[in-house]
Amino acid sequence: MKFKMAPNSLFAILLRSPWWMSIGLAAAIALVARAALPENLFTVGALAGFPFLVIGAVAGWRQFKAPSASQVAATLDKARAMAWREFAATVEQALRRDGHTVTRLDGPAADFAVVQGGRTMLVSARRWKAASHGIEPLRELHAATAARDASESLYLALGDLSDPARRFASQNQIRVLQGAELAGWLAA
Repeated sequence: MKFKMAPNSLFAILLRSPWWMSIGLAAAIALVARAALPENLFTVGALAGFPFLVIGAVAGWRQFKAPSASQVAATLDKARAMAWREFAATVEQALRRDGHTVTRLDGPAADFAVVQGGRTMLVSARRWKAASHGIEPLRELHAATAARDASESLYLALGDLSDPARRFASQNQIRVLQGAELAGWLAA
């Protein structure tokens, strides 16, 4: 079974935050331990900050490897300039690179059925160029996911999601890939 961290846990939030925040939290824990604990317990109290040091190191490594803002903008501009066939081939290549078995679908709600480890995920990418995404394509993807008994949904978008669409995606566990995360995934 693969471990999946809750998206709003403290560690998940710190992994998405700048690396120095986790390091600062570890230092703050050490300072509190120095001030509040007797000398013989200081080391034990300071070690409570060790997980935050590890999270800071992981976040720093991820941020070091992440593409720059100009690279993200160039990748997103390149994706906007692509025709559907080229974009679909790029998405399919990225999915296969991640170890998925990919089947193209010819429906309005989902463009790819992706299987890995016995789990099926539906991917919707056809409306990737839209400047703004409403709730309707997400509803269609959610219905297709339920109809095919898939365990996950992924929606790719270059534009922004409306607030109702973002809430719907969150409530129905639809993963939305956009912006820097989408650019990093396509360019990797």
